[in-house]
Order: sequence, then C-alpha cells, then structure tokens
Amino acid sequence: MYSAIPRPPLVIPNYPLPSLSLLGTDAAAIALLDAASAESVAQAWFAKFGPALQSGDVKAVTALILPTAEAEGSDGQPGTLLAHWRDQLALTWDFRTFSGVSKITVALEARLASTGFKNVHFTPGTAKIERVGDKGDVVWVSAHFVLETSVAKGAGIGRLVPVPGAGGIEWKAHTIYTTLLSLTDFPELSGPLRNDEPNHGLWAGQRAAALQYRNEDGTSRNPTVLVIGAGQSGLAIAARLKYLGVDALIAERNKRVGDNWRGRYEALCLHDTVCCTVLNAVGGPADDPAASRQPGPVYTPAQKLANWLEFYADSLELNVWTSTNITSIKQDAETKKWHVSMIRSTDAGVEERRDFVVNHVVFACGLGADIGETPDIEGMDTFRGQILHSTQHKSARDHSGKKVVVVGACTSAHDIAVDYCQNGVDVTMVQRGPTYIMSIKNGWDVLFKGGYVEGGPPVEVVDRVVESMPHFMAADFNVIRARQIAEMDKELLDGLHRVGFRTNMGIKNSGFSLLARTKAGGYYFDTGASGLIAQGAIKLHPAPNGISRFTPTGLAFPDGTTLDADVVLFATGIGSPEVQFIQVFGEDVLKQMYTANKPGYGGAVWRKLPECRWKEIDD
Repeated sequence: MYSAIPRPPLVIPNYPLPSLSLLGTDAAAIALLDAASAESVAQAWFAKFGPALQSGDVKAVTALILPTAEAEGSDGQPGTLLAHWRDQLALTWDFRTFSGVSKITVALEARLASTGFKNVHFTPGTAKIERVGDKGDVVWVSAHFVLETSVAKGAGIGRLVPVPGAGGIEWKAHTIYTTLLSLTDFPELSGPLRNDEPNHGLWAGQRAAALQYRNEDGTSRNPTVLVIGAGQSGLAIAARLKYLGVDALIAERNKRVGDNWRGRYEALCLHDTVCCTVLNAVGGPADDPAASRQPGPVYTPAQKLANWLEFYADSLELNVWTSTNITSIKQDAETKKWHVSMIRSTDAGVEERRDFVVNHVVFACGLGADIGETPDIEGMDTFRGQILHSTQHKSARDHSGKKVVVVGACTSAHDIAVDYCQNGVDVTMVQRGPTYIMSIKNGWDVLFKGGYVEGGPPVEVVDRVVESMPHFMAADFNVIRARQIAEMDKELLDGLHRVGFRTNMGIKNSGFSLLARTKAGGYYFDTGASGLIAQGAIKLHPAPNGISRFTPTGLAFPDGTTLDADVVLFATGIGSPEVQFIQVFGEDVLKQMYTANKPGYGGAVWRKLPECRWKEIDD
C-alpha cells in the first residue's frame, strides 16, 4: 500500500578510544593516580575551562581539548582520534555532536558569545578515575559540572585524558557534554511552584472540562502540542510539557493507556531492569529503584507496566484521548501550524470528529509498525495447520497438545518458546541468522556498573552520564564491554554452540547497542531460554539458508530436512515505524524529514520540519 522509503544509511565512523599508547603517554606517569589526585586534576582543568567559557574565549577553550590525530580503531582499520563536544540544547538549541577540534572551534565561534555562559563550576566530589578494558590502557578522569546561560540552567560532564606536555603530563578533554536542565524564566511547576490552593468540590468538573478541549461557546480549544501515542515516550514528553505550562493533548488509538503492553503475549516480561521504566515526575513501578525507596520486582511484567502507565497518566492528570485515530494532518505552508482532524470514540460509544490547529506535533508511536511481518513462503496455502505471527500470540495454553514451530531467534521468539516449553507444549525454534546473546545477570552487571543499580545514583544523573558518551565513539567502548560480557557468559554460549545455535558479537563486535539502534532487533537478553535450548527442552532447527516451502504437514528446508508442525508461529519482526508515520503524515513529509541529518545523531529525522518531532527516533 505504501512505497518503501529506506532510512538513510547509518555510517559508523571509526573513532578509536584514547588509549595511553595512542596518546603517547607512559602508564608509569599516571600510576599513582587515585581519587584524591583525580579531584585535583578536575579542579585544575575546570579552573581554566570555566573562565574561558564565560569570557567567550574560543582559543582558550580549545587549548584545553585533545587535538585531532590519525589512529587505528579496535577493528584494525584506519580511524581518527578526536575530541567530541556533545550538546543537548545548552549551546546550540539542538541535539548536536561536534567531533574534532576544528568543528568544535567553528561551533564555538558561532554560538559561544550569544549563549552567554556563566557560573560554570566543577561539582566537587564527582571526579572519578575510569579505566576501560582488561589492560586498563584507556584511562580518563570524568567530572560533572554545572552551568548557566543567559536564559537557562544546565549541567555537563567532561572526560579528561593524560597527554605528554612540555612540563610533564597535561590533561585534555576527550569528551565534553553540555545539556539544558531548565529555563530560567519558565521553571517547571513542581516543588515549591506547585498549586498550593485547596480545591473543594471542583476538581472532577474541572478535569472533565479540561479533557473536552472546548471553549465556553462550544468551539474547539486548541492544544499547543499534539502528541500522537500514549506509550512511555508520549506520556513522558506530555508530562514534561505539562509542568512547563504547555498544553498538550495525547491521542491514543487503543482503548486504554497501556494497551500497547497489555495486548501482548501473557508471558511478556521486560528484560531491562525497573530502572529503565522510571519516568519523569513519578519514578517507576517500584518508584525510584536507584534510591531503593520501595520494594518491587527488578524485571517488570508487561501487564504490570501497562497498569503503571495508566496510573502515571491519571496521577499526573495528563490529557489523554483514547480510542482516537488521526484521519487527516496537514501543515500550513505559511503559518507552519498543523491542521488535524481526528475521530474519537467516547465512553458512551459515540464517535465524534474533532478538528484542531496546533503549533507542534510529536509522533511517539513506537519503534515498529505494530504490524506482524510474516514472510511469503511457497506453499503456505497448502499447510493444514495454523499460521500466526508473534503479535497474534497470547498464551501457550491456546496450543496445548500441539506441535509448535517458532520461526525466529530473537527476543519474542525466545520468550514465546519458553512459554510453550513451560506449558508442556512441544516446541522447536527455527534459527535462520545468528543472534547476539547476553545474559541479563552478566550483561547488566557490566553495562550498568555503578549506574542503573540498586542504591546507585539518581536515575537522572545516570541518564546524563549515558547521554554524555557520543554514539559513534561508544562503539569502540562497547566492543570492550561486549567482550567482557562474552567471557563471563562463556559457559552459556558454549552450551548454545554445542547444539548448533549460532551467535555473533553484534555490529562491529559492539554487542547489542548498534543492533538496537539500527534495526531494534537481532539480539536476545537471556532470561532462561538459552539454557532450555542448550538442554534440548526447546528444540533447535538451524536453517542458515532459510525455509524452502510449506508442506501440508509442516516446513521443508533447502538441505532436505523437514519439520512437522500443527502451528507455525513467525517471530520475524513488527515492521518499520515509517509505515505508521506515512499512514498519518504521508510520504512527502517523511522524505523531508529524512534529508537533513546533523552530525553525531545518526537517524535524527525531524530537521526540516521544526514543528514536528519523532520522539522514538530522536531519543
């Protein structure tokens, strides 16, 4: 129905990590570096950086930054050792990463004076020595700082590396991160700025009226922002807007908030820890687990998450219209405002059409098309059993006593195979391509070390640390961490290999990070399925050349093997988010959004339409 519009290819530059050998630094020169001396290093560097930034002295700022040099990457290919300045709204009012002193210089010359930096200070006690890799050959001192601009308050993180200087070791910034936290004249309406007036008997009527979006004369009252999608991203951005005093209406096609999780298979449980479900203003299903304030499971069942999202929307009084579909949306070429028509089914079962004119639109409909992608295979019409997609699967109990074949070897395939296995159903997994596997225990221990953990720093601080690492520089960083995880998971991986399950180390051997960013798949965080496959409880049928055809009783493969089945379930993806986007906005808008990617943010897609934001992709 819709022609394919490919995403711009994600070109991954080779940015090696600043190892001591690449820097030309003798390890003995920093052998005595400890927490106290790291604090001194940070204090001395920021004593120069702060005044240089505040005075608008570009030359003085860049003198504190690592010079550009040619170097070899972790893959042995030529690369460039660069400093990176990653900015989120503080310096550029945009999401930008400038790589290399020359580009940083151009950016500072354009923006430094007008930004008006002031009160740039190192945050005492935050300096930390980080040694990366088994050999500890990558060493930096990371430190947090606070800042103000002429209109905002913000924060930042610097990573300083040791380089040989005329008088001994000098410390230069390898990465600088600046981010806006709040607008000086538009503070969030929270804490002491909350509404402190008692409301006796009026609240229910006021909420009902607010949700109607009508003026006193019955005409439509336009929200400032329309958010399409009431998943976690749509709700979070609407909450942030609400507490900035910006009127946002969320349009959700499902009947209830949370149905995007509630409608999935019963066995679904998040493989990310509960720290990852913390949303602004309220925390998460276990409140703020990093502060260990309340009990709750580390891994949240989908049904629980669905209920939590519904509670979140209700408790923050977010304006959500459920059972609502966008029927038309066009941007006025002159005013740049969006004219939106939608059909809403009310609680009384009445369908009403509403028209709005809004300043901004946020598209927050998820990473896929929510449409099961089932390959077209010869002979499907001859199969006497049932063919379904993972999006249609609800419970293994539906197929008791049946022989089930699951085609696919990533997250949904593993989850569903476990569901069948635990319910006594004969299940075989067909693996066509290799999968990146890591155990949740070892994987998160390495990736979240000192961060998203019980008793760790506040989630917003950890978020800042994660965001401070330029995406493409992180590829080499993740190569080291993926290797550490694989060594810890050796027994698990060996067990899989013995039964013929094929694994890989991800794109550029970087684990799941680039897989998640480029295709939102190709991996599985093991929560038990890998052990069942290794034991033979979940049977495996390797199919590196794919499936030849369906037979009346099952599947046939190019190597001459066959599989009998009563049910063939395809766990083969849920499509591209572009499909949903085209259905709402049309192909022309998508093409515009895909024509201007700025450095360091890969698939950012909203550059040419500044009144439209694609929340899932931008994040």
